[in-house]
Amino acid sequence: MKQYLAMWVRRFRTMVRYRLLLLTSVPIIITLLALIALTMYWTVMYTWQSALMNVRADLAVAHHSMELLQKEQRMRLTSLTESYDFQHLLREDESQLIDWVKLQSGRYDLDFVVIHPASALGEFSKVNRRLLMRGEEQTFFQTLEDHELDALSPDLPARAQIPLLSESSVISSGLVSRSLIPIFNEEGNLQWIVDGGMLLNNSTLLVDRMRDLVYASNTLPEGSIGTVTLFMQDIRVSTNVPLDSTQLNGRAIGTRVSDEVAQAVLNQGETWVDRAFVYDDWYVSAYEPLKDHDGNIIGMLYTGYLEWPMVKTYLTNIVELGLGIVTVLLLSGVIVYRGARDLFLPIEKMHQVVSAIKLGLDRRIGSLSLTPGHELAILGQQFDLVLDQLHQRNEVIKQASLGLEDKVKERTQSLREKTEELEQHIKLLNQARSKLVSSEKLAALGELTAGIAHEINNPTAVILGNVELLQFELGGDTERVKEELDAIHEQIDRIRNITRSLLQYSRQGGVQDEVTWQHLNPIVEESLTLVRTGTKKLAIDIEAELNAKCSVEVNRHQLLQVLVNLQMNGVHAMDDKGLLKVSTEDWLDEQGAAIGAVVIITDHGCGISQENIQRIFDPFFTTRRSGTGLGLSVSQGIVTGIGGEITVSSVQGEGATFSVYLPEKAATESKQILEFVSSN
Repeated sequence: MKQYLAMWVRRFRTMVRYRLLLLTSVPIIITLLALIALTMYWTVMYTWQSALMNVRADLAVAHHSMELLQKEQRMRLTSLTESYDFQHLLREDESQLIDWVKLQSGRYDLDFVVIHPASALGEFSKVNRRLLMRGEEQTFFQTLEDHELDALSPDLPARAQIPLLSESSVISSGLVSRSLIPIFNEEGNLQWIVDGGMLLNNSTLLVDRMRDLVYASNTLPEGSIGTVTLFMQDIRVSTNVPLDSTQLNGRAIGTRVSDEVAQAVLNQGETWVDRAFVYDDWYVSAYEPLKDHDGNIIGMLYTGYLEWPMVKTYLTNIVELGLGIVTVLLLSGVIVYRGARDLFLPIEKMHQVVSAIKLGLDRRIGSLSLTPGHELAILGQQFDLVLDQLHQRNEVIKQASLGLEDKVKERTQSLREKTEELEQHIKLLNQARSKLVSSEKLAALGELTAGIAHEINNPTAVILGNVELLQFELGGDTERVKEELDAIHEQIDRIRNITRSLLQYSRQGGVQDEVTWQHLNPIVEESLTLVRTGTKKLAIDIEAELNAKCSVEVNRHQLLQVLVNLQMNGVHAMDDKGLLKVSTEDWLDEQGAAIGAVVIITDHGCGISQENIQRIFDPFFTTRRSGTGLGLSVSQGIVTGIGGEITVSSVQGEGATFSVYLPEKAATESKQILEFVSSN
């Protein structure tokens, strides 16, 4: 797919036909896209504004319809007061009037009808009292608690109860449409108040009649539904909004309006006209506040219809328009492509001939099947003439180049042989120079080590003679310091071994000291004895835990030198006071098999910084004023030479831990050189 796409991109970039097609099509496409964008913009704006205007008009119709239905309610109540039976009981038997009126609610399609004596005027609000005293009939919405509903009709509290969906509660107050009609006696005094109306909770009569008036058949897009709702505060108490907008099942009674709408309509008293999420779908919606007789907002009136059918119709129109435009573009593209192909076929043929000639092929344009005198036909003939002349000149040049090529080959072969001979001489010269430098270094090193060994032997002999003299003079008293004297003799022997190794190395060929199988723990104990002897006057506690069982192949004197060096470094790091821990254990592989032994030396000194921990094994690097910087470098060389490793971990301010890993079988290569370096 990528190759196919790349091929067409290359065609559009390189072939005139496709570039012409692109140049002619792009302005058309841009113009059409601009027209489409403008059409879509104005269509969206017009359609949406029209939808908002329609739903606003629907809300006005619903409001007017509600007023008409309330007027009809008041007229039914007026018909009751003007009926013969009412007037007869009013004049002849007022004691039966109250009970008779309560029985008339069903006859006049009302949920309750009661008659109050004039003495009950104080139970009504100030606005109601003023209008009643003036003899004006009034119809209004009102929210009543369950005991107030029970006073109007015993069955109203049960009918008013609405379970709140998605909430574990039930509301018991009710929204009523109430009408009051004053009855005056012959003297013009208020005698009775006829009170009647409808309970809107769980009632569908009012909202369905309003919906039928607002949304007549075939006034909405196909698949859409018109809905009307009466709210008590933010709760739907009477609605034809379905619980499932796709199946049109149930009514969303007991659900709440969105917070955005409640804030605008209930709290700010504004009319909301916009899209809103109504229970389970988006509707083009309009809300207005519903007020009681005192002007307080007690609910909302809502009208709206499903948004998706309108959007679907709009999208369908856009798709149809787009398909029409694409069809026009394809037809115009085909026409332009065919015309460009006929025009540029001769040019493409010329291009093919030029490409073949670049590859070394002998091609000509020939006949282009064009009208005689055509500019492209004349151009093709002239191009063929130039190609013929070029072919003749190339033949002449080829013959001349053959002779020149033979001469170049001869000279090149001679030069190559001389070059190879020179490279060989240079290589031999470099090798000789390297050997000479190495020999000079080894000679100087041998002379230096021989001198050092002789200089060390002289004071060693003096020390040994004095120690033997001390032993002779002390006689039996030597038992008190026998351990220290033995240690001195042992270290003198070690110095002699080192100097002997230096002398042997400086003579011919390196240290001959023996690498043998050794138990690790005795060597560690010997190093601890030396360190304890050297730190008797210091506040140093040494704690040893020797658990290694595996024997290792090492040079005993060299390993002892490494361990003493590491332990003394720990003593110095603690400023000659603190706890030094030394432990040994077997070195195990991933399968748990012993492959050597490990010596772990831990101090509780100043630690090593991260920037220095990478350099501590470098020769001559030290942080101590009296140090030489060779101890760790030599120790690392000794251990690495037998195939082992020294690792370090440290936390600055808490101490450092050095781990010496010794393999069971020592490495054999470069042992003599390693022993020489370690004895340094």
